[in-house]
Amino acid sequence: MAERKIKVIIAKPGLDGHDRGAKVVARALVEAGMEVVYLGLQQTPDAIVRAAVEEDADVIGLSILSGAHMSNFRKVRELMESSGLGDRLLTGGGIIPTKDQEELKKLGVGKVFGPGDDLQEIVEYIRVNARRVSG
Repeated sequence: MAERKIKVIIAKPGLDGHDRGAKVVARALVEAGMEVVYLGLQQTPDAIVRAAVEEDADVIGLSILSGAHMSNFRKVRELMESSGLGDRLLTGGGIIPTKDQEELKKLGVGKVFGPGDDLQEIVEYIRVNARRVSG
């Protein structure tokens, strides 16, 4: 039986209007053989987690440049837990200070990536850390 592709939801929560980085990462993941659902701009945490449930996603990746990373990651993590996705990887990227990255880790957020990080490193991180569901 063929192993199913890792399924990744990529979303831009809040009012942040810059999505070039999210699109570049999404393309790299697709080229690496993953299935990517890009939700686009101005998503709410509720909509992001609802899509992840509907898609049975292995990973949720948030792209946040607006400075609202703490509240957005926290809310998405809480909704993941209450929706039965607590064992799935929540990761992301954007402009996120190192001190905040440590706080996010305590909230159950995986590694966060910044501008200029190597795309292959992101691909490998997701490959290694994505929760795989057989079937």
